[in-house]
Amino acid sequence: MADRVMKVNAFTTFDLLDGSVEGHGFEEEAFATLNVRTPRKDPDEVTLELELDNTQLHNVPAHADRATLSADEARTLATELQKAAERVDGTEDT
Repeated sequence: MADRVMKVNAFTTFDLLDGSVEGHGFEEEAFATLNVRTPRKDPDEVTLELELDNTQLHNVPAHADRATLSADEARTLATELQKAAERVDGTEDT
């Protein structure tokens, strides 16, 4: 990924996922980086960061999206992700 906005290193949660972006009149696919981080000292929030490879995009400039969650919101998201993973696992077993 050239011209990265996010810092990506050995500690990045996912450094190569399939991603997509959709807007009015366009939809594009690109590799993506997804990271979960907290402040090193006195953590009081969880941040989700998402960046799509801008070399594969024509309609969106280089950027990274972030969502900041409280600990309770992060737990709710984790629970929903777990439920979704179990549904996917359930369909793969049949």
